[in-house]
Amino acid sequence: MVKIIHPSDAKDLNLPGRKSLEIVSNAIGSAQVTLRLVEIPVATPGESPRNPHRHNDFEECMYVLSGQGATRTAEGEAKVVAGDTILVPAGELHLTRNTGDTPLRMLCFFPTATCTEQK
Repeated sequence: MVKIIHPSDAKDLNLPGRKSLEIVSNAIGSAQVTLRLVEIPVATPGESPRNPHRHNDFEECMYVLSGQGATRTAEGEAKVVAGDTILVPAGELHLTRNTGDTPLRMLCFFPTATCTEQK
């Protein structure tokens, strides 16, 4: 059966340094995927940066809806803008930050119904 998920059904994950709304996951009835809407605010002077994280058992795919930012991995940093897609391999330590003057908004997809981060 098809399930329609309304914005009010999304769960706010209260993750540090960003607003992360879980739209689809096992908590909402998914058997195999997680989908999140993430908004990273404009950095403020003196703000401590978030720490990188990884997902050991699955990839992460992020589609940039609006804003601009940079994704950092062990290989370096890559700039991203609206329309770009970021594919992070399983187990890769990564961090995406806002480098612009408007919020950075992304859809984040994980091929698992239960998504966790490891440091």
